[in-house]
Amino acid sequence: MSRTLVVAGHGMVAHRLVEALRSDDVDGTWRIVVFGEEARPAYDRVALTSYVDTWEPAELALPGAGYEGDDHVELVLGDPVATIDRTAKRVTTASGRTQSYDALVLATGSRPFVPPVRGRDLPGVFVYRTIEDLDAIRAAVDEARAGRGRPAAAVVGGGLLGLEAAKALRDMGLSPHVVEMAPRLMPLQVDDGGGALLNRLVTDLDVTVHTGTSTESIERDGDRLQAKLGNGTELDIDLLVFSAGVRPRDELAREAGLEVGEQGGVLTDAACRTSDPDIFAIGECAALEGRVYGLVAPGYSMAEVTAATLLGASASFPGADTSTKLKLMGVDVASFGDAHAATEGALEVVVNDAVAGSYKKLVVSDDARTLLGGVLVGDASEYTLLRPLVGSELPGEPAALIGPAGGGDSAVGVEALPDDAQICSCNAVTKGAINSAIVEDGCDSVGAIKGCTRAGTSCGSCVPMLGKLLSACGVEQSKALCEHFPQSRAELFEIVQATRVTTFSELIIKHGTGTGCAVCKPAVASILASIGNGHVLAGEQATLQDTNDRFLANMQRNGTYSVVPRVPGGEITPDKLIVLGEVAKEFGLYTKITGGQRIDLFGATVDQLPRIWRRLVDAGFESGHAYGKALRTVKSCVGTTWCRYGQQDSVGLAVELELRYRGLRSPHKLKSGVSGCQRECAEARSKDFGIIATEHGWNLYVGGNGGAVPRHADLLVSGVDTTELIRIIDRFLMFYIRTADRLQRTAAWLDELEGGLDHLRAVVVDDSLGICAELEAAMAEHVASYRDEWRGVLEDPEKLARFTSFVNAPETPDPTISFRTEREQPVPVMLGVPEVANR
Repeated sequence: MSRTLVVAGHGMVAHRLVEALRSDDVDGTWRIVVFGEEARPAYDRVALTSYVDTWEPAELALPGAGYEGDDHVELVLGDPVATIDRTAKRVTTASGRTQSYDALVLATGSRPFVPPVRGRDLPGVFVYRTIEDLDAIRAAVDEARAGRGRPAAAVVGGGLLGLEAAKALRDMGLSPHVVEMAPRLMPLQVDDGGGALLNRLVTDLDVTVHTGTSTESIERDGDRLQAKLGNGTELDIDLLVFSAGVRPRDELAREAGLEVGEQGGVLTDAACRTSDPDIFAIGECAALEGRVYGLVAPGYSMAEVTAATLLGASASFPGADTSTKLKLMGVDVASFGDAHAATEGALEVVVNDAVAGSYKKLVVSDDARTLLGGVLVGDASEYTLLRPLVGSELPGEPAALIGPAGGGDSAVGVEALPDDAQICSCNAVTKGAINSAIVEDGCDSVGAIKGCTRAGTSCGSCVPMLGKLLSACGVEQSKALCEHFPQSRAELFEIVQATRVTTFSELIIKHGTGTGCAVCKPAVASILASIGNGHVLAGEQATLQDTNDRFLANMQRNGTYSVVPRVPGGEITPDKLIVLGEVAKEFGLYTKITGGQRIDLFGATVDQLPRIWRRLVDAGFESGHAYGKALRTVKSCVGTTWCRYGQQDSVGLAVELELRYRGLRSPHKLKSGVSGCQRECAEARSKDFGIIATEHGWNLYVGGNGGAVPRHADLLVSGVDTTELIRIIDRFLMFYIRTADRLQRTAAWLDELEGGLDHLRAVVVDDSLGICAELEAAMAEHVASYRDEWRGVLEDPEKLARFTSFVNAPETPDPTISFRTEREQPVPVMLGVPEVANR
């Protein structure tokens, strides 16, 4: 008989516990019942601020947190554990449900700390902790904006959580005040020097900072609030957010008579066991050997220790890496080890470059040989190599490691790190474990290392180190496009551009071997098309295309094709809508409005495609390139055209961009969106390049992806006018097209780009490589040479001949396909195939 584990709470740490237990409990020893307080499964609370980018809770969802299909896990949401009966070994929930347990894990997390300020319960005062908190703040912002334009807000707390809350408010279009009692921002992470620079950098981002003072009171002032600070300052605001730290939620433990720590938290030993041997505590509610950890990485370690203990293993907490690296409002901040030089005899080595906007400090032992800790503000590029060296002998002079010339990666190589250096702090993976995975388990790629060790699967900050460790172990990461070309796609692009090669045959004779394959032929075809080599179905190029490009349409599962005309920005006239309806009726096509704001027509046979497109082209439509690795759509909200919140003409810009970049062939498909305000109705930050309007201009985000592995786009530039925006997008797209690998979306490309977003910004905004004029010229050539591909087919009898005499042409109908009607539209049925398969 299996035993029952009850988990009280369902946050990130509780989910890691269930994951770890189910992964190792192959015999189903434990039946797990999880009681969550919130109405949704565990989500990424660390990334809570990014919720403001999309307002989509699904973007924060943790994979597998619903445990669908797992009969050993029961997840109960919106019904937290209310009491514990230790004698009967039973819990009772808020709804009155009782559940017996053999073991109980408390994972109740923490609650926001709200100081005893008079007026803290007034309407308009919020805390910053959950999705619901942000929804409430958003509603208050919208209400205040409707009444007086731009609202004002204050955040009480200038630590990590306070600056996260300030960023959320800033992303909503506000210019918040931040009030911090300590003499500097982020007092736990940075020192006075780093705090001074951080203050300056944050202030430059339209945030007003008040340090060294407290919030004395909050009062109503008509329909607004007035916050009075200890230094006499009075802030007239519309809302106030408390984000001044957290406190352990240990009420359940206290009421059940469990021991708690002096500073709160459920007291546990190194195995996470409380004073009751059948009850464990993990995460922010636990005081492990008297210490409360407010970071997720130590919580994950507690979860894994507890899972091992429940399965009979002897496990204990391995210690916690409390290092922190984050980007706050675009500002790098990192601290590691003994950041404040509390160790006796510790020495500080500081490089403070006010001009460059960077502050770097190393804390070393009294003989300057051992690294004890450090602080990095403004530029944290050395963090990934310095943090693992904490406690180890330095490989060089301390000042050389952080100096402006030759510092960072060039001064410290991965070879200098000891085997016990922790590369992935989120999952406690050491250099030795990664090397073992490479050498002994045969992991020959970053993806293989992730799958074997879990390194790089949480925050991802250590991923660049994984590639360096592969190289250090002598694993050559091939750049070859395929067996026929030893060059990468980017290298082939440069070869084609430099040599003016115009055919695949010439390229493979001069620079490759063999006759080519299904990998290199479409890739080369894309390169040739992206630099303007005529129609994709002209001459030899037609033989290089994959199935979809050969017929300029997407093949569907039943062998028919879809027709997707371009509808720039989703804007369409009634006459064109009528034409689409008439075409669909005439050819019996299934119609569907897509998420990209256009209409798909499904079910066309190859021979019908020219006739359909003749009707569409005559009506003013052109190819939407749904079949190609090219720009698909530029989605838009209605912006200032209709919306009362709109700050810029998002529709006009979306139309302009889609018409500018239509037909642009690239390594993978491209999607874009333009939102007219921070409400983000066009979901621009899930696109390869997305634009969001503010009252100061346009913000450009790049590298987003709404696919199987979603990625939020990163802010490249902010507050630019339309001319500058288009100039930077031109550069970005052409740089991506030149340097990305085959079938690499912008999200993956940006993740793997050496130097990441900072390097990209340096290249396409600051012109660090001196190639921006060339990139702009290449895009201008594309814009000038664009021709609609379907119009080109209709005007050329030789190309039209490709669309006749096929197996599914009218004179030879495919006997395996028939059509039925569902929801008043034709749906294909594969005859002889069970109906369930057709669904």
